[in-house]
Formats: sequence, structure tokens, C-alpha cells
Amino acid sequence: MSDWLREAADGSLTLTLHIQPGAKKTGFAGLHGEAMKIRLAAPPVDGKANAALCVFLADFCKVPKSAVSLVSGETSRAKRVRVEGAANTVAARLREQA
Repeated sequence: MSDWLREAADGSLTLTLHIQPGAKKTGFAGLHGEAMKIRLAAPPVDGKANAALCVFLADFCKVPKSAVSLVSGETSRAKRVRVEGAANTVAARLREQA
């Protein structure tokens, strides 16, 4: 099991992420220490990067945006995000991005 990806008994996933806002395009960028690095095209202003992160993860995990929530790190590059209702295949797809 990956340090950055934890699966809970209720089927939710908790992701430990390192975010790089202001990138040219949004996408996964491999591991950064014990966190998955995600580059975001959105700027780190007025919560735009956090909103873009939630939308990106909801699209990737094929869940509603409301199922993705920021657990910690609102003003930090280091974030923890919870994804509820993700199918078992989502964890495998996420691990492939590492």
C-alpha cells in the first residue's frame, strides 16, 4: 500500500498530495517524497487552486465534485484530500500515476 493513498473501510480514499499551482497544465507529476505531486494550471489565489484540485480529482475518480473534500492544507502546498464513494478501480488508477 502506498503511503500517499489510504483506503478506509467505508470505501473512501484519503490522498496525501503536494500541489504545484500555476503550472502550464493540470495533471499528475509522480511522487514527491511520500506524497503524490499534482500540477495545477490554476493560480494559488482566493482558493482557485483548491477548487481546481477538487474538480480535477472528481473528474479523474469519476465521482461528483461534492464527494471530494479538502481535509487539511488549505493554504499549504501539502494537502490531504478525501474522496468518498470511489470505486475499487480508482485506487488502482491513482497508484498507476505514481
